[in-house]
Amino acid sequence: MESASQDINLNSPNKGLLSDTMTDVPVDNVSTAAAPPPRASPYNGLTEAEEEELKSELAKVEEEIGTLRQVLAAKERHCGELKRKLGLTPLDGLKQNLTKSWHDVQGSNAYVKTSEKLGEWNEKLTQSDLYLSASSTLEDWNEKLTQSEAYKKTQETLSQAGQKTSAALSNVGSVLSRKFGDMRNSATFKSFEDRVGTIKSKVVGSRENSVDELHSPPASGDKPSQDNPAF
Repeated sequence: MESASQDINLNSPNKGLLSDTMTDVPVDNVSTAAAPPPRASPYNGLTEAEEEELKSELAKVEEEIGTLRQVLAAKERHCGELKRKLGLTPLDGLKQNLTKSWHDVQGSNAYVKTSEKLGEWNEKLTQSDLYLSASSTLEDWNEKLTQSEAYKKTQETLSQAGQKTSAALSNVGSVLSRKFGDMRNSATFKSFEDRVGTIKSKVVGSRENSVDELHSPPASGDKPSQDNPAF
């Protein structure tokens, strides 16, 4: 300890040797304080600042979405009130939506292209040899069928059957009319008709007599009966 204090003493004759001695001492346990590297974010290698900025932007977007939902709900309620005042039912709205959707479909590029493609296919089909041959064959079969004896006989039979049916119905109608006329001219029907007329006249006559008796004034010699004599 004494030798050390002597070396450090400024009044020591060995004070010039202190710096030389210290420069030769190796630095082993001295560590420099380096700045820590920026913390890596778990979100695709973003830095902490970028992560905070994106989170702030996400919060703003979610807030705007909530506001837009509230505005949309208010608009829908107002639309429903207007429809109710106009007398529009949900069925009318459904019809309008379907009509608008169908118009949109008809005006779409896919529908136009499909229609054009179908038109091209139809034209190619009608102009194909197979289609022309099939049409010609069907026309030949139709002509042969209409010119065949079986077809003519069937047509004549159906025509005769229709004429016979019409004649039969006409005969039935005339027979019923004649029978009804004969029945009305018969003695039995006339006797029944006379009896009905007699009964009717009796009923009408008795009803008229009852009405006359109710409206006719009392006789002069008759006095109205008094149930409660005057005191």
